[in-house]
Amino acid sequence: MIGHGFMGAAHSQGWRVAPRFFDLPLEPEMTVVVGRNAATVEASARKWGWAESATDWREVIARDDIDVVDVVTPGNTHAEIAIAALEAGKHVLCEKPLANSVAEAEAMAAAATAAAARGIRSMVGFTYRRVPATTFARDLVAAGRIGEIRQVRAEYLQDWLMDPEGPMTWRLDKDLAGSGALGDIGAHAIDLTEYITGQRVTSVSGILETLVSERPLLGEGIGLSGTASAERGTVTVDDLALFTGRLESGALASFEATRFRTGRKNALRIEVSGSKGAIAFDLERLNELEFYDATLPETGLGFQRILVTEHDHPYLAPWWPTGHMLGYEHGFSHQVYDFVTAISEGTQPRPSFDDGLHVQRVLDAVERSSAAGSAWVRADD
Repeated sequence: MIGHGFMGAAHSQGWRVAPRFFDLPLEPEMTVVVGRNAATVEASARKWGWAESATDWREVIARDDIDVVDVVTPGNTHAEIAIAALEAGKHVLCEKPLANSVAEAEAMAAAATAAAARGIRSMVGFTYRRVPATTFARDLVAAGRIGEIRQVRAEYLQDWLMDPEGPMTWRLDKDLAGSGALGDIGAHAIDLTEYITGQRVTSVSGILETLVSERPLLGEGIGLSGTASAERGTVTVDDLALFTGRLESGALASFEATRFRTGRKNALRIEVSGSKGAIAFDLERLNELEFYDATLPETGLGFQRILVTEHDHPYLAPWWPTGHMLGYEHGFSHQVYDFVTAISEGTQPRPSFDDGLHVQRVLDAVERSSAAGSAWVRADD
């Protein structure tokens, strides 16, 4: 695994736990974790169960005992690391968004296609596809339970940046992050909409806004919880993204991605309305799905709360008894299960790098639309 911060902890948990609950066809060995700082990456290796640590990712991917490379670094390094790993014959799991630009994502998708011809697999880490309730929502839509899709509303709402004196982080630097709320969390809203509906976003009209343009820099050697310095840095990404998208069927979808929605901590919400019913999901209640069956008599209408914890629900058979809830971290174990199974079976895991490239094109189209005064822009132009 290359990178060992917040996402590194989540991915480590997935690699560690998946083999203990799922009957994997291959056994993952957590061989080495890579970071820039020798002391901190060594501490991460001890904490999360990696056999060793290293500071040179190029040396690691050249090793014969490495079969899989998991990329959890900031977006500006995804392309270089993933392409080098694929060319070295390693299977690659890469965190979302796939890259910081369409050009980088195109290069990664091309490398993945070339590697696939040699039996090398690659996947993007849109982990919310693997929450049992969202997978169950996808199944209901595919089975025709809500009929023809007429409208979608997708939101990813956080408030962790609402304090204007909150310090600068790499996520607020366009050179490192590529974009702000749009790419960081809006990418999830796009992918989850496409996953549940089975349709791609073809065109968008949107606007991006930076609500706080300057923030204090952290002093040297001070962590995120430390005291900020008097020096200030410029925020070069968006804080808020609002856009409308048109799906392949012609249905409209509205999207919001913000890190300034006061009181919302991690609310990825999606509601899909159809001719025969509707479904609604909120990540802050991730074990639940709301389902509305419009074919019932008027006296029986209303959203039904489905507790998605039965063993017949997606991914849940190996876990706890019914009603014993899963959490955020379980999606990463499901991701490992799907990825390792695809490698073993020689099939293409989803979402693929091509899927990640498509999301990158949608993100780019939103940026171009905002720059053009919210004009409609095709996502494949």
